[in-house]
Amino acid sequence: MNTRFAGIAEMTEVPAVAVVIDVMRAFTVTAWAFAQGAEKIVLAGSLEEALDLKAAHPDWITLKDGSPAPGFDLVNSPGLLSSIDLTGRTVVQKTTNGTVGVHAARGASLLLCASFAVAGATAELLRAYGEDVTFVVTGGHGRADEDLACAEYIAGRVVDPGTEVAGFLRRAAESQAAADLKDGVLRGHPGIHVDDVALCLEADRFPFAMVANPEDALMVLRPRPIDTPG
Repeated sequence: MNTRFAGIAEMTEVPAVAVVIDVMRAFTVTAWAFAQGAEKIVLAGSLEEALDLKAAHPDWITLKDGSPAPGFDLVNSPGLLSSIDLTGRTVVQKTTNGTVGVHAARGASLLLCASFAVAGATAELLRAYGEDVTFVVTGGHGRADEDLACAEYIAGRVVDPGTEVAGFLRRAAESQAAADLKDGVLRGHPGIHVDDVALCLEADRFPFAMVANPEDALMVLRPRPIDTPG
C-alpha cells in the first residue's frame, strides 16, 4: 500500500481511497456518538446547511465547534457527548476542519473518517481493501502533529498490526491542539470538557471504522464493525 499525506488545500484530485483525520476533536466525537448509539451522522458542508437540516428534522441532534449557539444542541466535545444517550438518533456535525476535509475528499471510492479512537479498526479495513491511500490531515493546514501522528499510526498498523502506539500518542499529547484545549479548560470555555484531551488520546477504543457515503445529496457517516487482532 502506497500512502500519501495531504492537507485539505492539497486535495486537487479525488483519491481512490481517503482517510480524513481529525483527532481533536471531530472524529473522536463521531466515534463517541456511535458508541452512544447514534444511527448515522450527517457531515454538513456549512453551518447554514446544519441549521436547515435541523429545521427540517427537529428530532435530529446538531453540534458544532466552539461555544453553544442557537439552533445547535451540542458542541463538538467528546467529554460532553460521552454521557448522552443517542440511541437511534441522527446527528448533524459541522466543524472547522474535519467535516471540511470530508467534503474535499468527496468522490473517493472508499472514504473513511478516523481518529485514534478507531485507528486499529480503520487499519484493518484498509488492509482488506488493499489500495493506495491518501490520508487527509485536516488540522494546521495539513501540518497538525496530532492528525499526522494518527495518520502515520494507522498507516503503520496496515503494514504491521503490532505497531506500537505510544510514540504517536506522545506526539499528539504534545501538539498545539492539545495545548489549546487544555488552555480552554483553564479559561472555562463552555465548548470544552476537562476530559476532551484524554478521550482524544485513547487509542483503538472502538471496534468499528467510520465510512462516509453520499445519501440523498448528504454526506452520511456510519460505523462499520471490524474484527481487530488481539
